Amino acid sequence: MAVLIRTSDLPAERRHDAWRSIVCDTLGPLDLRIDADAPLRGEIGFGRLGAVGVGRIHTSTPHSVHRTPGLIRRDNPDHYRVVLALDGSPRLEQDGRRTVLGRGEFAIYDFTRPYELGYDAEVRLAVFSFPRDQLALPIDAVAELAALPIGAETGATALAVPLLRRVALDHETYRSASAARLSTVVTDVVGAAVAERLDQERALPDDSRQRTLLLRVRAFIEQRLGEADLDPAVIAAAHHISVRYLHRLFESEDTTVAGWIRQRRLERCRADLMAGGGQSVSAVGARWGLPDSAHFSRLFRRAYGMPPAEFRRTHAAPHEPAGLMR
Repeated sequence: MAVLIRTSDLPAERRHDAWRSIVCDTLGPLDLRIDADAPLRGEIGFGRLGAVGVGRIHTSTPHSVHRTPGLIRRDNPDHYRVVLALDGSPRLEQDGRRTVLGRGEFAIYDFTRPYELGYDAEVRLAVFSFPRDQLALPIDAVAELAALPIGAETGATALAVPLLRRVALDHETYRSASAARLSTVVTDVVGAAVAERLDQERALPDDSRQRTLLLRVRAFIEQRLGEADLDPAVIAAAHHISVRYLHRLFESEDTTVAGWIRQRRLERCRADLMAGGGQSVSAVGARWGLPDSAHFSRLFRRAYGMPPAEFRRTHAAPHEPAGLMR
């Protein structure tokens, strides 16, 4: 396994640019988000096990990497990825699911769809890249399991975790002939572990599965309230369900999908108006996905009994500058 970057080998002023180049260009394309003033410490290594890419990442600097729609349009390798927490607690988010992996847990995610992988403290990770056509899985398996933790409990998962760990730690000791054979073994064991986890997920009672899905949908909506084009079709597509089934999920909430989005947007706007700050009323509405100020005003008045500007005059913090009450 080649060491792509070791920050201790570089002057401090070059570390951010060099790390970004490795993450975004070699392991990506990805968007690296990191505090510009954060002292960057870490190491990234990468190698191949036949068709499987194997990476090791060690860093003590909080940051995150994002696979955005724009980057997907630019370059979209047809891969699944698996991240294994060797140490630390990385967080992974995809399709409205967010999980924090514990030591010895792994998760699968789809490199062709947006995701976020982040670290708030020191982590050691192993990241594997599998061509989709070689990881024999049901077509909807990764869509259902993306970003869900898989641990070393029993069956195939009990084999997969120690195997992935050993491959990541011992990669440079394998000869090329052994690596090719191991690639097949790793692919088969990971595929079996993911399929086994899928069977466990599908064995849940229908009401439990629906409740879990509803929670994921609501989390997805919460994270995208500021997107004016958020609608049932977008939400349903992101969760690989029909719009009709999405509406059925919200029947138990005594509201509609659009009604829930509207309610959450107005609640966010109300909180911003009460907090004061330097934004105009129209900017507050636009921030939460309501860019038409007249429409925003009508919705807000219907919900809270007064227009947003009047609400802020009545409820905003005392230090609110009077010139922004418009």
